[in-house]
Amino acid sequence: MENETIELVKKMMMELMKKIGINASVEISQKENDFYIAITGDKKGILIGKHGKTLDSLQFLFNRMVNKKIKEVIRINIDVNGYKAKRADSLKQMALRIGDRVKREGKQLTIGPFNPHDRRIIHLALKEDPELEAESLGEGEMKRIRITSKSKTH
Repeated sequence: MENETIELVKKMMMELMKKIGINASVEISQKENDFYIAITGDKKGILIGKHGKTLDSLQFLFNRMVNKKIKEVIRINIDVNGYKAKRADSLKQMALRIGDRVKREGKQLTIGPFNPHDRRIIHLALKEDPELEAESLGEGEMKRIRITSKSKTH
């Protein structure tokens, strides 16, 4: 069943890329019930969108399409030209810079809003620093993050 599922997912993604008008190659790997689709090709900006919003939407919709077709629940993660790894690295670097600034100036800073995946990356990056505290603020999907110094000398 797994090879059939991989072939079906790949075929569906290739058809979708063709309908969107994007010439791309699609590679699929699997780890348990998670499928990872790596798309490489031109017009990557169309698929990624601002801060990955289009990519998140594409991933959500494609998950729905595939899970409806195969009648079993699998999770599909889509990446375009390695964007997600670059985005994660960029978010970590930003979090560390802001953390240094909070420690240096002794003021709290609020950043965002961020989606749950991006917030998790930021929280994990700051978790290692015993002098900083980060908390999510707001309601719904998109929340802000407040970064404060744990030191008493504000």
